[in-house]
Amino acid sequence: MADFQPELWHDVFVMMGSAAAALVGLLFVVMSLYFHAIRAAPDYDLGATIHAARNNTYHLLTVMVTAALILIPQAALPLGAELAVLHLFGLRLPVLFTYTHFFRNRGGFPFAMITTIVTGYGLGAASGAAFILRSGWAPYLAATSCIILVVRSVLTAWMLMFERPHPNARDRPA
Repeated sequence: MADFQPELWHDVFVMMGSAAAALVGLLFVVMSLYFHAIRAAPDYDLGATIHAARNNTYHLLTVMVTAALILIPQAALPLGAELAVLHLFGLRLPVLFTYTHFFRNRGGFPFAMITTIVTGYGLGAASGAAFILRSGWAPYLAATSCIILVVRSVLTAWMLMFERPHPNARDRPA
């Protein structure tokens, strides 16, 4: 690859890291404010909500760490190894979710959500390999991975806050 020129990507990864950090903070604030309402609902799955919020936090932290690693001045080989390990470690989240979902035989499976998350982490791991191989695609793969994980986290947070049925919805007039 033509030498990776981090100065060309600086603003992109500063934006990604900053956005992820801000969203982690907002997720904590919203869950703190919303927690008592969730807990008070008798037929609301509190465990699943907390699990999804925790995984969302992990996804956003992965984006923040990815951005930080890319912004740290270092050679392509260690950067690639760090990104590959980080994203392969992150892949455990959708894998464990899938295993648990099928093991417990819960209702419908969120294929789109899991596919998106696996794609985000897969592209992040591929960016690590691309940096190691000095491919020109490396920063594009890393940026795409970050974008996918941020968008997926925002959509999941939206679902947690607004799209789950209200616990007393059956008691409300139509």
